[in-house]
Amino acid sequence: MANQHKHKQRVIRGVPDEEVDAFDAAARALGADRSRVTRQLWAWFTRQPGVELPQRPS
Repeated sequence: MANQHKHKQRVIRGVPDEEVDAFDAAARALGADRSRVTRQLWAWFTRQPGVELPQRPS
C-alpha cells in the first residue's frame, strides 16, 4: 500500500491546541520536530541507556 506509514501511528488526546502549537514552535526553534522530541522524552522517561533530556529552547 502506497500510503501506509512505516511506523504505527499513536494518538495522544487531551492536549490543548495552544500547547501543541507552542511545542511545535519550540521543536522547530531547535531544528527538530514534535516526533523527534517526543521520542527523546519517552526514552529519557523510561531510563533508556545513554539518553538525556532533549535541549530546550531559550
